[in-house]
Amino acid sequence: MPADALVLVLAAAVLHAAWNLVIARAQDTQAATAVALLVGVVAVAPLAILRWDVRPEAWPFIAASSALELVYFWLLTTAYRRAEMSLVYPIARGMAPVIVLLVSVVVLSAGTTVAQAGGIGLVALGVVLVRGLRGAARWSDVALALTVAAAIASYTLVDKEGVRYADPVTYLFLILLGPAVISVGAVEWRGPRGRTRRAVSGWTIGGGVASVAAYGLVLAALALAPAASVAAIREVSVVIGTGLAAFVLHERVGLMRLAGAVLVAVGVALVVSA
Repeated sequence: MPADALVLVLAAAVLHAAWNLVIARAQDTQAATAVALLVGVVAVAPLAILRWDVRPEAWPFIAASSALELVYFWLLTTAYRRAEMSLVYPIARGMAPVIVLLVSVVVLSAGTTVAQAGGIGLVALGVVLVRGLRGAARWSDVALALTVAAAIASYTLVDKEGVRYADPVTYLFLILLGPAVISVGAVEWRGPRGRTRRAVSGWTIGGGVASVAAYGLVLAALALAPAASVAAIREVSVVIGTGLAAFVLHERVGLMRLAGAVLVAVGVALVVSA
């Protein structure tokens, strides 16, 4: 992989972990997510409009992905409200590609490799270590993180087809527009009034910009390096996110959880690069 592509992918991994940190540290996770979503949509809107290209075939996928994104953000905010980022982020981020692979094999009759099978085993072991062997985290929190992973896998499968019929940046704008508007409306409707305004801060604005910037950096890297290499190196975000949870949120990330995060990252790299 060229050095410039490597820098882009690593920067994207840092930004992805950082915007999750913004949500995890917020007192009102739903309002913070709503603000970050709205900021992200506004940030990407000019480029999306400039590059506008949407074929009629894209709209069913855009509608389906928007609905799944809305479910994903609701699950994510719930997970971060109940559990630590160092538990939720590695499991949600790591299990999603595994679920995509399993669906592809079982439902779509796709083939798999020994490396991918080994990667699934490493991810499973990593999840156990992230959770802890002696009940360090509740299984209900692990299950919630797994539902976040399932939501990610679901919209990933939809987007894999949908993005064929639209410009990627325009597609991103359209699938996030609905969730952003609905999230802000839901936060204000559930009250108290002004929740969204109170959630506006440098953190949430930065998180919104980081979320779309991470996507843009990955697109740029894909123009310079093979997709498998880009996807594999992106998974370092699992370790970065765990580190941020320890140093910024002061979560008690022991060697076992850190080792679990590393295993998840390595396992997913095998799954997506094989």
